[in-house]
Amino acid sequence: MVKLLIKFVLTAVLTYGLARVLPNVHLGGVESAAILVIVMGLLNATVKPVLKLIGFPITVLTLGIFLLVINVIIVKLADYLMSSFSVDGFLSALIFSIALSLVTSVVDMIVD
Repeated sequence: MVKLLIKFVLTAVLTYGLARVLPNVHLGGVESAAILVIVMGLLNATVKPVLKLIGFPITVLTLGIFLLVINVIIVKLADYLMSSFSVDGFLSALIFSIALSLVTSVVDMIVD
């Protein structure tokens, strides 16, 4: 339980940092980052598997690169659902999703 809380707090703080550093990514504050982490987690658990199933043929044809587009769709859905988070454009959402994936991977390696 403590590890989960540490992962959550670190991911929220680093997500806020990413939003401050990356252009065209706007986030209200650390509280909004915490909500974004929860929303992204819910979207990754519910919507992403459906998108992967629907996009499987395209994913095979592109040798997995289409998964990046699915990540962008998840980020844009979070943008749509949250008023305190916005990402302007496909490229900014792509860069944010890649950076967020790297950050969460590092957090997972450090905490676990």
